[in-house]
Amino acid sequence: MHIYIYILHIFKLKVKLKKQNLRMGSRVCLAVLFVKFLLGFAFLFSTGGGGGGVDAVPLKVFDVRNYGAKADGKTDNAKAFLGTWKDACEWNGEATLSIPEGEYMVGSLTFVGPCLGSVKVNVEGTVKAPTDPKLFFGDTWIDFRYVNGLVLEGGGTFDGQGASAWRYNDCSKNPNCPKLPASVGFAFVNKTTVQNINSINSKNLHFNVFACNYMVFNNVTVTAPGNSPNTDGIHIGKSTNVRISSSVIATGDDCISMVSGSENISVSDVTCGPGHGISIGSMGKSEDEFVRGVHIKSCRFLGTQNGVRIKTWAPSYPSKVDNVVFEDVVMTNVNNPIFIDQQYCPSPPCSTQVHTYLLTI
Repeated sequence: MHIYIYILHIFKLKVKLKKQNLRMGSRVCLAVLFVKFLLGFAFLFSTGGGGGGVDAVPLKVFDVRNYGAKADGKTDNAKAFLGTWKDACEWNGEATLSIPEGEYMVGSLTFVGPCLGSVKVNVEGTVKAPTDPKLFFGDTWIDFRYVNGLVLEGGGTFDGQGASAWRYNDCSKNPNCPKLPASVGFAFVNKTTVQNINSINSKNLHFNVFACNYMVFNNVTVTAPGNSPNTDGIHIGKSTNVRISSSVIATGDDCISMVSGSENISVSDVTCGPGHGISIGSMGKSEDEFVRGVHIKSCRFLGTQNGVRIKTWAPSYPSKVDNVVFEDVVMTNVNNPIFIDQQYCPSPPCSTQVHTYLLTI
């Protein structure tokens, strides 16, 4: 409608100018009006005023430093991070939570949705965990919950500072042992992407994925010493449609582990080692456990304890693993290239060993 008004306006002026025989002046005026018309045309389409356009989605960056975060590696920035998340999550548009270069120490964090718009967490610096395990609440250091469309990227690092806590990982012998937290957790999140992110020296799992759907890990680097206990790279449970690609994982436990409820899991172009390989299980801790639809392709195993493994507890309930494909897998200096362990007992003695018929493959 606005465009037709511009055209009509030019036409009327053109007629008027001709009647007045203002040859030179009319040419100048018409040129000016034509430029105005083009500018108006561009403006209308850029703002959606042309009738069929869509209003631009507002973009906003929320910098943790503007909320009091200090990149000194000592100050607990948990309050500043949570304040930044609150405003980013409440922004009705595209929000970026920015963690610039520097070292930011933070205690336990839980980022909770749902959010009004989409949120990208851009980590360029290093986020460091406290060294004392008693300073954490819950089983995860940094937890994302009930968020849709989350993007975690930026090339930065999550440093779990696990070396100070690994000696406490003796729960099989010590009933009073402290619960060590996973570094980064995702629970009940959908359509989430984690890319260009590093995780080092977690106290427990590096990435824990629970009850998620459509999740992508791409170009992720996970690093911990080969003797660090329970430092699984990516642990998946009760989740569907998870894709892991183009990543390097070196840990003291499974590079990737999938437990009951994992379905449609794709792993490609992943380098694993050191570590315990890529594992399905442990299975059979509870009744009716299953893992299905796993495709592991074009992966490399270097100096790992196992290559590809399926394991069940001893004793064990019946469980089911089906539609699993290992394709184009290269192993170098691997102790157990293909391993089906139906007597998994990390803390012996185990009273009863599983019977072979209890696992269906």
